[in-house]
Amino acid sequence: MSIALLRVPFTVMDGGLSTALEELGERPAGLLWTAATLLDHPEIITAAHRLYVDAGADVVITSSYQASVAGFVRAGLTPSAARRLLASTTAVARASGAAVVACSVGPFGAYLGDGSEYRGGYAASWDEVRAFHRERLEVLVDSSPDVYAIETIPTMAEAEIVVEELRALTDAPAWVSFTCADEAHTCGGDVFVEAVARIAPGVSAVGLNCTAPRLVDSLLGAVRAAGIELPYVVYPNHGAQWDGDHQCWVGTAGGLEMPSLVPAWLGLGAALIGGCCGVGSAGIRALAELRASLA
Repeated sequence: MSIALLRVPFTVMDGGLSTALEELGERPAGLLWTAATLLDHPEIITAAHRLYVDAGADVVITSSYQASVAGFVRAGLTPSAARRLLASTTAVARASGAAVVACSVGPFGAYLGDGSEYRGGYAASWDEVRAFHRERLEVLVDSSPDVYAIETIPTMAEAEIVVEELRALTDAPAWVSFTCADEAHTCGGDVFVEAVARIAPGVSAVGLNCTAPRLVDSLLGAVRAAGIELPYVVYPNHGAQWDGDHQCWVGTAGGLEMPSLVPAWLGLGAALIGGCCGVGSAGIRALAELRASLA
């Protein structure tokens, strides 16, 4: 991992992009989710990133998680316009003034918009999944982000595919973070520590995101016990439950409880810490204040 990305005692990452957009009065919805705002109001995406920068985040993650050429074409853009819009996600994030821009490389399930990244099963072949990631990465690599956030990945197989396709294009820093269902398994059913060990040689950091905070200790502990010596990245959600029928989180959002959990995570090797769905600017500000007190 580039020394410029790591801070002592930990690097502060941003929170959920959809959560920041909601703070600004937006309501992400539909198959494009947060990427829909790029179509007409990219300045609002920049403002959402800036909320986290102002809160103390060192790293912001781009709005490309649910964005793809195929998704934008499905929304009515021409292929060339879709590629330009996808590539713009890096510049839109840089306009926030963030020290580090991480390019979000979400799972195939994010493009489907059916929540399958939290199940790991796709009605598609691995060849189709690979082709999807290759097309998107060819565009995103040309946008020159600082680091690649291969995030919310449910299975070891998909993580391997994305890392292979990325490394065919660039040797730039990248992390892989899995989404996990319990104290030992990814959402796709793989043993978390085995999945991390498999992809660790090709990336700069490993970890988890959009996972309940209560699971972090066990998951990181297993990776540490296995002797996987990379920086660990941790950005859980707020711990509530996703209601797929009503398309909403059930539980209290914000992430203000995270600072009480961070000392244990640091003891287990966490080096980059932030939040995912439901963790907003107040939660990230609390993390930044904790870092200042520890430093």
